[in-house]
Amino acid sequence: MTQIQITADARDVQGRSASRRLRRSGSIPGIIYGSGDTQMISLEHNTLWYALKKESFHTSILNITISGKSEQVILRDYQSHPFRNQVLHIDFQRVNEKEEIQMRIPLHFINEDNCIGVKTQGAHITHVINDVEIRAIAKNIPQYIEVDFTDIKAGQTIHLSNLTLPDGVSLVNLLRGGDSAVAIVAGIAEEVESTNEVVAAADVGIVGAKKTEE
Repeated sequence: MTQIQITADARDVQGRSASRRLRRSGSIPGIIYGSGDTQMISLEHNTLWYALKKESFHTSILNITISGKSEQVILRDYQSHPFRNQVLHIDFQRVNEKEEIQMRIPLHFINEDNCIGVKTQGAHITHVINDVEIRAIAKNIPQYIEVDFTDIKAGQTIHLSNLTLPDGVSLVNLLRGGDSAVAIVAGIAEEVESTNEVVAAADVGIVGAKKTEE
């Protein structure tokens, strides 16, 4: 798993006024929690702003250095201003190399245009979900999970149980007994049937409206 280096400063002062002063100075208030004491920190805003735009920052182990001491964390949450390009607060969780972590990982869909359903059967693909929640120890956490459409035909649905997972990685939904749809490859027949259902439903609505008027 990729590891990314970031730097932070310890902060002792808390509260809204202190946080506002930090933001005005170009920094972001944040916390590190998990094993051990909660650590209040501040980080340089612009550096973090651009880091958050990278998918890998959200799914990698982060080596954060505070006052010369380094520890491993993962990004857990952050808050952004509703209309300004500004991060307001950020949360990290410490990583214990021996304990499993639950986190959301993006799905990368590949070979969609070349799959049998699209290329030879005129089907189209609908993504039902774009990420999944996994459980794994830190060293086994992937940056993403691929969904390969190469041999998928029209009318087929890809479920969580169809995904190929890296060693040591499990899907939380499957562990809980669920097997959600990931993507649907809908053929022409399914599209026509769906359209007919919509038209039929609309006709019923019109008839009902006439009866109400009478």
